[in-house]
Amino acid sequence: MKRLLALALALYVALPAAVAVASESTGEEETKFDPSHEWDLKTWGPELKIGPLDMSINKAVAYLLLGMIVTCVIGIVFMRVKVGRGPDRRQALGEQIYEIAQVQVAEQGLPTKAIGRWFPYVATLMLFIWVVNMLGFIPLPLSDERWEIGGVEVPTLAIFAATSTLSVTLALALMTFVFTHVEGIRANGAVAYFKSWIPEVPKAMLPLIIPLEILGQFMRLISLSVRLYANMLAGHMLILTFIGLIFVLENVVLAVIAVPAATAFYLFEVVIVVSIQAYIFAALSAIYIGSAIEPEH
Repeated sequence: MKRLLALALALYVALPAAVAVASESTGEEETKFDPSHEWDLKTWGPELKIGPLDMSINKAVAYLLLGMIVTCVIGIVFMRVKVGRGPDRRQALGEQIYEIAQVQVAEQGLPTKAIGRWFPYVATLMLFIWVVNMLGFIPLPLSDERWEIGGVEVPTLAIFAATSTLSVTLALALMTFVFTHVEGIRANGAVAYFKSWIPEVPKAMLPLIIPLEILGQFMRLISLSVRLYANMLAGHMLILTFIGLIFVLENVVLAVIAVPAATAFYLFEVVIVVSIQAYIFAALSAIYIGSAIEPEH
């Protein structure tokens, strides 16, 4: 019971300013609550644009950088083995992570000859996405909104998943997309690889089949990115919406329903969705790369 109360308090503390704004007024018009504003990424510091590419720092970038650091720390802390000593809990956990990445991801999707080359990629991908997903449910001072404390503006605590931003998941999927076709060409040659896309059908059907097969390759990119994006977005949106109802309707009694509902979705996302989505993304990446190396299978 104490853990549930602490979790409910954490959810309340982690409310982004998008929810708090719902109870404020600007002039005579009351600000409307819109949880989608949480995904309006504001630039931190000066704008950094290279042609059409916007390389500016925002909270999504900050979460990705933090995720990169935490992923590296996990790899260093849990994967380092001291020779001559029995495994402790830290090493056992590291071995468990390694075994999942190898047995459940790499060996299921990659041919044996390609595991040595591509295991580091799919294992890192799984761990990195898991870390970024998990950070999205920890209240962190990485919000765009600020509170003034003692004349100093400090960021509010908020929960935000970088993987609930389509540009992030699309970039991750694009890496797998590029690696898949580069490895397919390297392993089979360009002509043989592209010919493997076309099934054995009557020649009269080729004008119909070829465009569909090419479209299917690009649909992999879309499905891989949208699956992760949609699941993480939906979870955060539901949590914000349930808590936001308290402010929108200005009725504290709703907290009896809203807080337990938000807590239930929070637990579901943290316990189940975070790990499943990281696993699925890495597993599909391994399958796509493996199918490009051995297209006949």
